[in-house]
Amino acid sequence: MEINAWLVFWAALVTAIACGLGALPFFFVREFPRRWVGILGGMAGGLMLGASFSLIYEGLASDLPLLTAGVVAGVVVIHLLNQRIKHDRGETIQALRQSAGVKTLMILAVMTIHSFAEGIGLGVAYGGGESLGNLITAAIAIQNIPEGLAIALIMVPLGTSPLRAAWWAIVSSLPQPLMAVPAFLLVTLFEPFLPFGLGLAAGAMLWMVIAELLPDALKDTSREMLGVVVTLSLAAMIAFQALLG
Repeated sequence: MEINAWLVFWAALVTAIACGLGALPFFFVREFPRRWVGILGGMAGGLMLGASFSLIYEGLASDLPLLTAGVVAGVVVIHLLNQRIKHDRGETIQALRQSAGVKTLMILAVMTIHSFAEGIGLGVAYGGGESLGNLITAAIAIQNIPEGLAIALIMVPLGTSPLRAAWWAIVSSLPQPLMAVPAFLLVTLFEPFLPFGLGLAAGAMLWMVIAELLPDALKDTSREMLGVVVTLSLAAMIAFQALLG
């Protein structure tokens, strides 16, 4: 089959839709005691830590200085975005903040940044051939399911419906098809900057976990329980990604 931009777009769209599958468990479980809200927040933090470590590991193989610059930029960008969301008095931001909460907006922003890097990676992979592109598509799609779960773990306990959480998980991954096509068409231009994009996503994730998710989780569960949950979910995410190769 001849590789063209439409094939790359539809493949990347599948990976975005797969992110919504992470919300499926919440169609069966809706109410959570406060203690479980903390545990679920810890699980989301562990999953995001695992994803960020994977991004850093992938970037290390390409360009350490560019990766490091990306990590620093990711921390700065997500910190400034957090300040903007908390203090913005605009009607749109105020409405979103009241309906979804600052933490929900932040995790969606982090996952969206992550999706830009994944979209570029997918497009670059198809530039290397159909078999490589299909392999990366499958890997990203499967990996997106626990990332969608991380989004649902935050949104549903705060009152968001599972369907809406699934929808927002998909929306956060839409940069994948949007970035995959230009990356495929301009593979030689985009590929050198991929380590920066990976670092940007990883830095934003690390900031979100350390500054927001874990402190909030500690309000509803003990340090000992949170340590166990974060460690196990982090190990599970790393093992999952290792199995994907």
